[in-house]
Amino acid sequence: MNRSEQAQSEASDRLSGKTHGAPEAYVRVSPSHGDDSSTKDVRRSNPWKRQLLAGLDAVPLTTKLVACTIVLLMIGTVGISLTIRQLVGDYLLDRMDEQLRDQAPLVYSNVDYLSSRDNSEANIGFNDYFMQFRDVDNHIISTPLVPVLRNSVVSEPVLPASGSMDGVKLGEPFTTTAKVRTVANASGADKRTIEMANAPWRVLALEGKERGPDGTNVTKLIVYIGVSMGDQIDLIQKLTQYSVFVSIIIVVLGAIVATFIIQRTLLPLKRIEKTAAKIAAGDLSQRVPPAPENTEVGSLAASLNSMLARIESSFQEQEETTEKMKRFVSDASHELRTPLATIHGYSELYTMQRDLPGALERADESIAHIEASSSRMTLLVEDLLSLARLDEGRGIDLTQDVNLDQLLEDAVDDLHALDPNRMIQQGRLAIAGSENPKVPGRLMFVDGRLPQVRLKGDISRLRQVITNIVGNIHRYTPSDSPVEVGLEKMSASISPQSLQRKPAASQSLHHFLEAVEVARSTQAGVDYAVFTFIDHGPGVPVERQSQIFERFYTADPSRARLKGGTGLGMSIAQSVVRAHHGFIAAGTTQEGGGLTLTVILPISPLD
Repeated sequence: MNRSEQAQSEASDRLSGKTHGAPEAYVRVSPSHGDDSSTKDVRRSNPWKRQLLAGLDAVPLTTKLVACTIVLLMIGTVGISLTIRQLVGDYLLDRMDEQLRDQAPLVYSNVDYLSSRDNSEANIGFNDYFMQFRDVDNHIISTPLVPVLRNSVVSEPVLPASGSMDGVKLGEPFTTTAKVRTVANASGADKRTIEMANAPWRVLALEGKERGPDGTNVTKLIVYIGVSMGDQIDLIQKLTQYSVFVSIIIVVLGAIVATFIIQRTLLPLKRIEKTAAKIAAGDLSQRVPPAPENTEVGSLAASLNSMLARIESSFQEQEETTEKMKRFVSDASHELRTPLATIHGYSELYTMQRDLPGALERADESIAHIEASSSRMTLLVEDLLSLARLDEGRGIDLTQDVNLDQLLEDAVDDLHALDPNRMIQQGRLAIAGSENPKVPGRLMFVDGRLPQVRLKGDISRLRQVITNIVGNIHRYTPSDSPVEVGLEKMSASISPQSLQRKPAASQSLHHFLEAVEVARSTQAGVDYAVFTFIDHGPGVPVERQSQIFERFYTADPSRARLKGGTGLGMSIAQSVVRAHHGFIAAGTTQEGGGLTLTVILPISPLD
């Protein structure tokens, strides 16, 4: 084996791990009894691992992405450069082997002519060949061709010793190192020449024949023909330098472009971060800047904005609930304090006057006032308990069958009993269109019989809603003013959940009527029961119509106290209707003034 193959073998052994006499990199040690050194080593490594992970977590995301991009570009460029170097080297080596095989006969046949020429003369490259003749026993006969470089530097391939093949096979090219020498009295060679002279050689051993002078005797020879690999190595080195230069440019440009793109891409996240900081400071009205929803950042921004809207809505509802609760406690305290003061005052009055003449008559009067105040307080407490249960979602059953037209007929009879002189009409409801397309339609009462409408709900609670409405008509309208009660079944393209969340305002009723028109045109919608109580009393100003559903609100406190009102009836009605996933609103009566209360209930309960 020549030195080149030996070096290659040693390099292969080193790569495969076959280093003679070298200890193994890892040695498995069986722990003795009571020895947990391996566990201790793992424990000692954990803090370093945790510290490394903590350090990586502290690196900004932009830096991580840019670093990963640079690493990937470096790996890619290095891999491509090495692949190109290997492919070009293999290609040039194959071409050199073909060159040796193709030109060996030509060089061999013209060896006398080539050996007589000066190496400085150009002869299509043939002067660069090395040739040596050996006999069949591999003894050196002659070396007719030896290339001479500039400054008389001679470079020869290192061949097997005379008389030995040293593993060389005929017809198979092999690579060997160079042996450099200088001709006597030669001047010093330059660096370029020395590098070319030290380049390895590609050598091919062939079997040749040499005829004697008479042309009859044939002598078998072994011919070694070789060519220097200096040009090939120089080309590969230049290609490598060019690849490294291009790779550096690619990595630098890639880092610049990646930094710009990553920063541009993460800019919405920076905005989200700033928005989150403002929200954390208490400004819930802030929203994340929108982006195209087909992107990840856009989808995230849309989800965050939806979440922020719900959080803001919930926070506002909580504030409103807290404010209502404070006002409710204050109003309840005030309302309860009045009958308690009355009871306390008449009790003291009776105590002071019980020994005076006529004490018995005055005692009866005091007891009557005390009884009236206690009754009012009892009614107020019952209404407060009812509201508390409804707020908690208790005390209501939505699975009962309710004949709504029968409940309304019973309410009409009750109102007749309270106000015998009042004219009450029953009928159906229709939607009256408007000549102006910008003005929405309205509900119109049509005299006739109440249609039969059945739904699922709590019959006792719905009766309480109708009773409270009838009670308000009895308290706040003249006893001889007319009342119309209408009922109809309608389909609307709006869900009960959306209807339930709408405020108790006439505009919400207009939205429902528009949904009814849409359902008529599309033949698809949810079935609702709609009933109205239309009075022609003094009415309520438009700006105060939504307040009648607030707790302890009374349009005329003197008349409410005179006829037993607590100011909680319409609040209870609204809570019951919303518990049925419905909607209640107040509006101004179109003909003759007054107040119109409209209640909308889904026919079937929600699953």
